[in-house]
Amino acid sequence: MQIRSYTDADREGVLSLLRLNTPAYFSESEEDDLIEYLNHHSQHYFVMESEGALLGCGGFNLFDEEELARISWDIIHPGHQGKGLGRLLTQYRIARIREYPHIKTIVVRTSQLVYKFYERLGFDLKEVTKDYWAEGFDLYYMDGPAEKWDVSR
Repeated sequence: MQIRSYTDADREGVLSLLRLNTPAYFSESEEDDLIEYLNHHSQHYFVMESEGALLGCGGFNLFDEEELARISWDIIHPGHQGKGLGRLLTQYRIARIREYPHIKTIVVRTSQLVYKFYERLGFDLKEVTKDYWAEGFDLYYMDGPAEKWDVSR
């Protein structure tokens, strides 16, 4: 298992992962948003692969003035969900975020479909907005202080 920085060569593989998770976890309308993200905001985006197969991806974005980082676009291949890959990828990104000492808060914006995953990782639910991402896909806004997570283990 390897986690590495996203490159443009990974684009179709990432979009394929999104499509494999649509409509179970994403709305069809979100594909354009992911393309925009990959085109303009992927400087801290990562892919997880094993033996050349893309198994997952996810990133984060820094908001320096607000002293926060936002976990973004987590996608795990449906055949590999529930095996700890999402946890591993999230812990990897938290470790990268902690390299920026000015970041005080880590935010996750997710849906009702997976917010329990982030809750188990220690994120606190702050707000819910119905049909935010698309009809039937609510926003679950979660966060926690960056120092909360000990990723040295």
